[in-house]
Amino acid sequence: MADQNPQPEIQSLIRHEPGVPVIRNVNFPGMFALYMKEVRRFMKVQLQTIWAPALTTLLFLVIFTVALGRGGLTVMGVSFADFVAPGLIIMGMVQNSFQNATTGLLVGKVQGTIVDYLMPPLSAGELLFALAAASVTRAVCVGGAVWLAMLLWPGVHVMPQHLWAVVWFGLTGSVMLAFIGLLTAMWADKFDHAAAVGNFLVAPLSLLSGTFYSMDHVAPLFRSISHANPFFYAISGFRYGFLGQSDSSIMLGVAVMLGLNLALALVCYGALAKGWKIKA
Repeated sequence: MADQNPQPEIQSLIRHEPGVPVIRNVNFPGMFALYMKEVRRFMKVQLQTIWAPALTTLLFLVIFTVALGRGGLTVMGVSFADFVAPGLIIMGMVQNSFQNATTGLLVGKVQGTIVDYLMPPLSAGELLFALAAASVTRAVCVGGAVWLAMLLWPGVHVMPQHLWAVVWFGLTGSVMLAFIGLLTAMWADKFDHAAAVGNFLVAPLSLLSGTFYSMDHVAPLFRSISHANPFFYAISGFRYGFLGQSDSSIMLGVAVMLGLNLALALVCYGALAKGWKIKA
């Protein structure tokens, strides 16, 4: 009996050198564990991560409704409040997706706990999926909270007309900012660097993308610049889901968001696989 060969599974483990991964398939339990860790991280402080951003976004609606909506102002054939509400929802979603994706890895780098992300038996793709999914979850929570509050606000109608567009552009916009947030966290050496990206790139692009105005009311030069802004397609498509009309071709927006997310996913995957600025 002692001369018999061990089981094939044991033989395969014996042949591997220490440190060589032996999980050949997708590590679903590991991905889910990391995803839940990230979700619990922002849910423990949900007053700061969900309800505070939702309240801030709702205040924008209140201010613009009181200042401009009472005068009967219409944009694209609907009241100004109905026009601006979808843009505010997705603006809150993408900004919080970026913040969540940035925080996790950057805190690990600054506090020296980045090993918690690198040591588990997770591939670069699995790590990327779990972190991006957690950021999208936070974005959906913020967007859902804002949408529910807007349902109760008088004079605002935010019932979707094309649910597929709401889901597609809401998710792809949040995923896009999650990827940008992960790249920012890998590049940044301190919180000031991440804040600079958020303040000087993400915030201006989201505010100057048609959130508060229609392309019909801007100069041709500014309209061309806006069409080069990827945030524009996410917000325009998301608004189409609620109003049934947009400032650009919906199919073009679908293609742009799909292409951008695929490109960003490849860049993030390559950076994580090489351990760019996260491995000593």
